[in-house]
Amino acid sequence: MTRLARFPWLAALIALTCALFFLVPLAATINFSLRMKRGEITLDAYRWVFQDTRFLEVLGFSALASLAAIALGAVLVVPTAYWVRLKLPHLRPLTEFLSLMPLIIPPVVLVFGYVRIYGTSSLLPLTMTDTGTNLLLVIGYTVLSLPYMYRAVDNGMGAIDITTLTEAAESLGASRARTIATVIFPNVRSAILSGAFLTFSISLGEFVITSLLNRPAFGPYLVQMGQDYAYQPAALAILSFAFTWVCMVLMDYFASRKPGQGLLAFRKTKS
Repeated sequence: MTRLARFPWLAALIALTCALFFLVPLAATINFSLRMKRGEITLDAYRWVFQDTRFLEVLGFSALASLAAIALGAVLVVPTAYWVRLKLPHLRPLTEFLSLMPLIIPPVVLVFGYVRIYGTSSLLPLTMTDTGTNLLLVIGYTVLSLPYMYRAVDNGMGAIDITTLTEAAESLGASRARTIATVIFPNVRSAILSGAFLTFSISLGEFVITSLLNRPAFGPYLVQMGQDYAYQPAALAILSFAFTWVCMVLMDYFASRKPGQGLLAFRKTKS
């Protein structure tokens, strides 16, 4: 009776309720995606999706754009968070506020601003070419993921002693850029990966910016499928969910590995 009394029934009930809140709609979607033939359980909807050449094209385009946004976000956020923590700690509230602005400004306002600034009448008409429009798309993805990337990296910076690491690297003759690349980056790798996979998940299904810039990406493709078909969008939703979970598993795997010893690596290259 003592063990039963100590069991956290309320916490277990809340956890079970939350699990059902997510699992019941997921199970219903899976069941619907398997009912393309009346009275039968079939994978025809999934076969149709994989046989559609546009599916692989838009998925590949979105994946490449998301990876580019991850790279751009890491290059911008890591040095910024490092420098603010090291030299400008009084500006942390301002940088945190600025990093949250994408959550306040709607994406439709952001993309219309891009179109107005970089449109046909501007000094830098990026929207006139596919390459320029793709660049704007990557920048938009980077801005949308900025709150998550910055928070992840900033928390990672707080978990290490960047002052001691910087002084040790500089005592070995490292420049500030090399310190960031060979010491700071490896030690916040788990934080960068956390922000990277969140960025990937957000960018993969983004619709507003992608649609208004008229890019052949996964978000508009999914919406268009939902307007034209019934079972195929359910299959696409399950595939997208599975793809996101694969990213989460990869994040957990890489984040649980022992971070590279950046200072030791620098010593080896120095010797």
